[in-house]
Formats: sequence, C-alpha cells, structure tokens
Amino acid sequence: MSLNMRAGEVIEQATRRRPGAVQSRLSLRVTAAAAVMLFAGCTHHNSSMQQIRARGELRLVTLNSPTCYYLGAHGPQGLEYRLAAAFADTLGVKLVVQTVPDAAAMRAALVSGEADLAAAQITPDAQWRSDGLTTTTYEEIAQVVVQSRGKSQPHNIAGLRNSRIVVPADSPQQTLLQTMRRNSLPDLTWTTVPRDQADPLDQIASGSADYAIVDASEFAFAQHLYPESVVAFTLPDPRPAQWVVPAGATALLHAADHFFASAQNSGQLARIEGAASTETGDFDYLAAHNFQYDIATRLPALQGLFEEAAQVTGLDWRLLAAIGYQESKWQGTAASADGARGIMMLTSDTAATVGVDDRDNQRQNILGGAKYLAQVIDTIPKRIAEPDRTWLAVAAYNVGYGHLEDARVLAQMHGRNPDSWADVREQLPLLAQEKWYSRAKRGYARGWEPAKFVEQVRQYLAVLEWIGADKSARNRIAPTRAASLTIFDDSVRSFN
Repeated sequence: MSLNMRAGEVIEQATRRRPGAVQSRLSLRVTAAAAVMLFAGCTHHNSSMQQIRARGELRLVTLNSPTCYYLGAHGPQGLEYRLAAAFADTLGVKLVVQTVPDAAAMRAALVSGEADLAAAQITPDAQWRSDGLTTTTYEEIAQVVVQSRGKSQPHNIAGLRNSRIVVPADSPQQTLLQTMRRNSLPDLTWTTVPRDQADPLDQIASGSADYAIVDASEFAFAQHLYPESVVAFTLPDPRPAQWVVPAGATALLHAADHFFASAQNSGQLARIEGAASTETGDFDYLAAHNFQYDIATRLPALQGLFEEAAQVTGLDWRLLAAIGYQESKWQGTAASADGARGIMMLTSDTAATVGVDDRDNQRQNILGGAKYLAQVIDTIPKRIAEPDRTWLAVAAYNVGYGHLEDARVLAQMHGRNPDSWADVREQLPLLAQEKWYSRAKRGYARGWEPAKFVEQVRQYLAVLEWIGADKSARNRIAPTRAASLTIFDDSVRSFN
C-alpha cells in the first residue's frame, strides 16, 4: 500500500475489498483509524521540507567519484554536486555532502534519516524503490563496452558470450546483465568488483578481463589513465539517472521534480551538464599515455615540492603540478628557445621577481612558479569569481598579464564579458591578427598559445583530481610505455 495514499482512499478501498459484502462498523472504524495514522505518518514525512529549511541544510549522500563528487583545485566538483548545489540554492539552504563507499551505504543513510537526498547517477532498482522515492529522470547515461586497444571488436552484447566480462558490484551494469541473462542470453556470465577495491578498467589493462561495461561519462575520465582501453560499442539503450529521497518525503520529491523541470526549461540543466563535462578534458592518446607513465615515474619525486609550494602560496598542489607538466613534462632540465628553464619554465626576469637565484634547483623553481602564479591571481580583479579567476591567471602565466588585459579589452569591445574565461579565450587568438593587435596596447602576441595552454592544464588537472577521487588509482598506474610513444612539447612561452 502506498504511503502517499490519503485516508479517504484507504477507506474507499476497504469498503470495496469484498464486493457485495457488508463490513461491520467496528471494522470500518479500525480501518479509518489506521488510515488516519497512515496519513499522519505521511504528514510527518512531508514535514521534511520544513525540517530542511529549519536546519538550513540539504544533506546529500553520494559517492566520491568523478561524475558525482570530488574535491578539485577550486573546491567541490562533479555533476551530482553541481546539480545538488543548484537545488539547494533554490531552497535557500546550504548543501552538506557526505560520501560513502557504495549504493548500500547510500540507502542506509536515507533509511536512517542521516541524508535527505541520494544522488550518484542512480538508476533505481527494486531495492532503491523499497527504501525511498525516486524523482523524474534528469539524465540519460550511455553505457559502453570497453576492451583493450588493438583487439577485434564485437558489435553487440551477444558477441560477449564466452568472454570474461567485468562490471562494478551493485551497479546498473550488473542489473542490466542480469536482465539480459533472464530474457535472451542464459549463458552470459560476468564478474563483479567492489567499487572501493578495484576498477573494471584495471581488469582490462591487466589482462584479467576481456570486456568491461561502464558509463560513457565515467570512461571519459578514466581513458586518461587507461589510454590502451577503447570503446568496442555503445549499448542501444541509455540508462535513466534519478535522485532518491526518503520514503514518504513527498514534499521534497515534488520540490526536486519542480527543480528539474524548471532547470530543463530555462537551460540551466544543460549549462550544468556542460560545465561538468569540461572537467574531463579532451582525450589525446599519446599525451594520455605519456602522462600516465610520468605520474608513476616522475611525480612521486616532485609531489612533496608541489605540496610545499602550495602550503606557502595557498594554491592547490595539483594545479601547480598540472602547470609544471604542461611547461616541462616535469623535467628539471627543460629549457625553451626564449630562455625559460626548469619545471615551471621560469625566465630570468620572472625568477628575479620571485626571489629565485637558481632556476636549476627544482625546489626553488617550483616555489618560484607558484609565487608568480599567486601574484598574477592577486592582480586579477577581485570581482572575478572562481574558476574564471584562476584560468585567466593561468593564461597570463603563459602569455603575460599585459596581453591578457588586451584580450579582455577586446572582449569588452565585442560585447562579451571580460571577466569570463570562455569569452576572453575567444579573443586571445585575435592578438595575432594585425587588424586587432595594432589596436592593442601591448601589440602582437601568439594568442592561440595561452588558449591552448589553459585547456591542456585543465586536462592534466582533471586527471590529477580524478586520481584523488579514486584512492586506488595511483596504485593502478603501471610505469610501462613503449619508447615509440614519446612525444615532445616545444611550445614557446613568454613572461612579458
């Protein structure tokens, strides 16, 4: 019997229980009393909105993963976090996030009353529906079959029979395979792996499995760490993603459904999804393969230096490491044609301004680059919010603050927002066109370089953040690479 049922509906159904039968007044009174108690329970549950507003908090339970929630260089990130934060704003409360290991722990948090909302790319099964109420679908998630690069590729699920398939435990992919086995593929077999112990793609990389079935959105992150894995094919039916609220919390359910409807109509949902999708970065096979190798072989010796520089400057060490990788591929002996040197590629003038007297000293070089970036960030107008503030500063780190200001002036001239990195990024390449650089205060600049520089830094940062969101990811990165895959970055850098 539904908890949303009204008392009158219960009485009406009770009188119709046996057509033609006359029930006693006592039985009707008992039924009515039970209905009133049930309705009172609904009213109690519907007070969830009042409780949320009274405490000023919306309590979210989710998973620590790239598509749900993780701590990035500019604070919390992930699609579910972005959506829940926007929903909390509409309620006028702050968002409080609790991460747990798996779906069972999320359901337990809902049932115990520790959480108001579960959001983790959930496709509710019978267990979820028995423990809570589900919202409308807010996203359709494509599911992909992944295999090792270079092997023959099947074209449909039937081609996976007699193969070693691996999926996350207690996942929609496991439910999907169970349904397929019941309906049409009785000989289909697979292995499940706990989320907090292993990654299905690790099984592919190690040769322990032939195929893994994962969400396309998760693979967009993971392919940077598993460049030898490729999509064999996409399953025909994407899975629906929904939020889950506690059983009986119908007022909260209606509020969430209203939020999704409004966000869909206004375009806010598309903007949030677009912003979250940029966290993955564009995939480049050779660059990703090299980055995987360098994380395992070069980063361990440098991470302490990046962390020390982060403590001194208040910046995130992963952002510094991402800039250092883009500048030098973490090679202390790196040098460019314009005289820049070291991990952070400091010019002699820049080194002097931040107190570095030995650019070949890795500790000094990294600390000097961090101090310079911190100075640029402090120079950016205070009204500009994150992450635009940082991306503008990273562009200035590459091309010089003066050229960045010229691009911001061009943005304003063209009716764009000079405080938006996306808008300024469009203007930077114009500094290489005489029509525009002749009007710029600082003249010509290779404006396409800082635009590319920032995007590559963001890609490297996303991978480092993804590793932080997956505690075992670092251990799964094997330092193996064919010599033929070595690539070089000979981009010229300027500190005007």
